[in-house]
Amino acid sequence: MRTITLEEHFVTQSFLKATESARATGLPQVADLLPKLLDLGAGRIAAMDEAGIDHQVLSLASQGFDDLDSATATPLARDINDELADAARAHPDRFSVFATLDLKNPATAAKELERAVTKVGFVGTMLSGTTRIPGATPPSLFLDDARFLPVLEAAAHLAVPIYLHPALPPEAVREAYYTGLPGALGQVLSIAGWGWHAETALHMLRLIVSGLFDRLPSLQLIIGHMGEGLPYAMARSSGILTRAAKLNKPVADYFQSNIHITTSGYFTQPPLQCALDVVGIDRTMFSVDYPFSANAQGRDFLTAASSTLSPEDLAKLTHRNAERVLKLSPSE
Repeated sequence: MRTITLEEHFVTQSFLKATESARATGLPQVADLLPKLLDLGAGRIAAMDEAGIDHQVLSLASQGFDDLDSATATPLARDINDELADAARAHPDRFSVFATLDLKNPATAAKELERAVTKVGFVGTMLSGTTRIPGATPPSLFLDDARFLPVLEAAAHLAVPIYLHPALPPEAVREAYYTGLPGALGQVLSIAGWGWHAETALHMLRLIVSGLFDRLPSLQLIIGHMGEGLPYAMARSSGILTRAAKLNKPVADYFQSNIHITTSGYFTQPPLQCALDVVGIDRTMFSVDYPFSANAQGRDFLTAASSTLSPEDLAKLTHRNAERVLKLSPSE
């Protein structure tokens, strides 16, 4: 059975050079995994084959990108996209790509997304966390800010999804919520230990209640990590927010029309069952979060899921939903 994964990361040498100072105080695991992040050829494919992963959708592990000024980030994004286009052309049956964009310059980012999709064949874009805009208030902005509308409109017009991914918390959030703990515990809590998931869930709820999907009803977003906790909280959050927001339908209903989730980084069955009960199999896609998670973990997760899912539903999870959402050539 074909297996497609959607949250699989890379870096390039040009990106590492441009973000060297930012990464010096960032995530140590990124440095530890650099050989795997840089490998867009034989080594990555061998790791995929070992775990039975047929196709990866590649996206930049973008720590440090938001620290760059737009004069640096805009041409760097184009260079990264061109380099990844070469990797995808070299292995078209194994790789697709989510475009890298500089959101500090939304109009140019929208044009780069159009180029990446129509000229290069990318399947969408991955955008990470909030964006720091010089002079803005507050300094870190969510995607519901009106200045990012050109990028969202471009994705809707091009009929490609946006994968909303976590990023390091803004400094004010880090200081308020994640300091005062021993050693590196505050940093770990601020990222995969909790903060990433809480902020991305908040980000998605902001997009819904802002009326974005009423304004752009064809826009499709993807979030990872089994829905960032939202399936578990859906009934309560939707009930309360729907009463407060002036939307065309209940908050929960946008998960049936505009939002998809992936399993990235989550490898146990209870969160999957919750996601399937709340969001449904037709809007859930398998992912690993390579190399931050191991492909073998993903394979073991699918093996466990196969004991409870029907063959049809397992096929939707592993590849059919991704083929539909990303417009990939279907398997035989």
